[in-house]
Amino acid sequence: MVFFPAAFGLLLNILFWGTGLAWLLTPRPWQRYWPLFTGVAGIALQSAVVWAGAYANLAGTQVYGRWSIAVPLALLAAAWWKRGTGGWKAWKRVGGVFAIVAIVLNGLMIPYSTSSKYLTTTSLGSCDAADYAAGARVLQEFARTDREGFIGLTEVVTVHSVDNFFDYWLKLNHFTPSAIVALNGAIFGLQPFQLISVATAVFLVLGIPLVFWLARSGLRYGPKGSLVLSAVYGLSPILWYAVAHGSMSQLLAAPAIATITWAGAVLWRSGAGWKRMAGMSGLLAIAYWLILGGYNFIVVVCFLPIASYTLGQAIWTADFRRFVRWTIGMGVPLIVVGLVAPERVLGLVERFQLFQEFDFGWKIPALSPEGWYGFIASSGLTAYSHTTRWVLSALLIGPLLLALAAGAKRGERQVFLAVCLSVPILIGYVYLLLKGRAHGTNASYDAYKLFAVFYPGLLAAFGYGLVRARTGGGTMQAMAVLAATAVLAGNAFGAYRFAQRLENPPMLVDRSLARLSRIETMPEVKSVNLMISDFWTRIWANVFLLHLPQYFPTHTYEGRLNTPLKGDWDLFGGLVTVNLPDRGSTPLLDRPYWLVNTRSPYYVRARLGEGWYDSERIPRANLRWRWSKGESSEIVIENPQSRPLNVGFRFQARSPIPRDLEIWIENKRRRKVSIGTELAWVRLPSVTVPPGTTVVQLRSNLPSQQASPTDKRMLSFAAYGIELDVKADPDPTDG
Repeated sequence: MVFFPAAFGLLLNILFWGTGLAWLLTPRPWQRYWPLFTGVAGIALQSAVVWAGAYANLAGTQVYGRWSIAVPLALLAAAWWKRGTGGWKAWKRVGGVFAIVAIVLNGLMIPYSTSSKYLTTTSLGSCDAADYAAGARVLQEFARTDREGFIGLTEVVTVHSVDNFFDYWLKLNHFTPSAIVALNGAIFGLQPFQLISVATAVFLVLGIPLVFWLARSGLRYGPKGSLVLSAVYGLSPILWYAVAHGSMSQLLAAPAIATITWAGAVLWRSGAGWKRMAGMSGLLAIAYWLILGGYNFIVVVCFLPIASYTLGQAIWTADFRRFVRWTIGMGVPLIVVGLVAPERVLGLVERFQLFQEFDFGWKIPALSPEGWYGFIASSGLTAYSHTTRWVLSALLIGPLLLALAAGAKRGERQVFLAVCLSVPILIGYVYLLLKGRAHGTNASYDAYKLFAVFYPGLLAAFGYGLVRARTGGGTMQAMAVLAATAVLAGNAFGAYRFAQRLENPPMLVDRSLARLSRIETMPEVKSVNLMISDFWTRIWANVFLLHLPQYFPTHTYEGRLNTPLKGDWDLFGGLVTVNLPDRGSTPLLDRPYWLVNTRSPYYVRARLGEGWYDSERIPRANLRWRWSKGESSEIVIENPQSRPLNVGFRFQARSPIPRDLEIWIENKRRRKVSIGTELAWVRLPSVTVPPGTTVVQLRSNLPSQQASPTDKRMLSFAAYGIELDVKADPDPTDG
């Protein structure tokens, strides 16, 4: 149950931070709805405070986090003095919106509470959560000029013009999400790994009020229809997918773009007068800060829908002076914010260079029209069968096209806005999908991100057939009501699918992983080689060891380069561990984490070679294993000593059928052991490992078996643990 107080505590704290700022900056014509902007205002204010703390060279939010509460208190007092007590009544007008916020957040916390009894972070596949946690710990515990441990390890953390891990977060990586976790972690006394999943869910629900407002004020839908679209947004599998994968910046960019879009629409309608533009500049600055602090590269396309709308209107009316004024009014706040945070602007070029250098992300299935409305067959965003998907698409697109045609006939100006909110983004979405398919890249990942950050506007546009068609009467109204009900139900069912999946996530920060932070307190450990093969675990290990220099055998992530392994200890975290006879190996708390002293005269390094399937795991049980392929699997042993070493083996393994396992070195059989169907430890006498690299082959005497009728893998045996025991003296029994 710890997830519920953490989530609602974080939500209320962000709303508290944004109350005074939103109350002050919401232009007078829309003052009755100022609470809708408290979420984005709170995020922006907290981010700005951490930015200021970094440039004041304070030693992280742990120093000033709780004192910083004076900032929102002062703004609240100023708003109260300027606006008067009557402004509090605005909360009653938006009660329905925040009821949806609470319901959705509660729904998101239910599977998390099932997945873990303690506050932690999970993921369905992406490792972004670990990266955000690294930034949060940097901002929570370090000053900008600190260069201790991993923070200043130039040869590992250099990314283009950035040569330290702190500036990497200020200039190139997603600053704002990590800043929010760092600040609230300091306020509530929590570590980053305890807040990442919770904060991601909170970021989703903070977008709900902006979806309501874009529909209500931007497209001028009624309050009931706008509430329905808000609920659809909160339950949308498209957004729950982002929460399940820890995509924090994406979920902040969406309400920021919604704010920009709404502000641009009302500025144009009001004539783009200078007074109105000045009044709107505060909210625009908040939105720009959110974008530059997170997905700063989105700034180049965030105007696409609303600029299409205003340019089209200018061409139609030949009122280009108005368009120039509008451009100035929209652009000046962005320039001001860019001057406050020039690193985020200057880092854009390097960010796009990184996009050219790395094929970020993974392949995500394309969304056809029914998917735009949230009808998804699985938590992987896969579509239904061809017949189902096209029937659903026709039933949804039909009312939309009829409503748009009827609205255009009646001369409704919202029709053109709905077209501009959707068509340019859909063109970009389809282009990226085709690009990825043509070149075999992960451009479908970029396509999904584009679709998701513009989803508030897309949903408002798609909602035209669900909301405006109700004014048509007769058959059209019945179709619209039926379609709206079906869409809401379909999204609720999609959210339920994600909830089921999140109850048993494949990736979770368990307690044994979190306890790696104790290595930082071990005086004998001065630096570490992260020999952990699992990507998720390796990045989290990096997070928990930032006070130590760390070296990686492979390129792990941005800001974590592969370099020569200079650490004085190896940290293992997979199936293979090494025991040295001179206390040169240190088991840590729980399996499978193990430290091995690289300066020991008995030191060897071991890893799995060819012949293994990918790792499988049950996170809540702290259980992991790998199946061997075919009839031979490898263990690679590196002996850096100038003499041979005697190494014994212990296997924790099982097999679908009893089989013998033979150890071969240099095409010579050395040992044999029997493995049964029950999981058990078996021990082998030692073998001689010469200096250099030795490939140990594990050969089975029986052919492999097909896993199941639906799983075509051919399996030999499953290894749950492999321990190498290096002997202090020669073993006379070795053959």
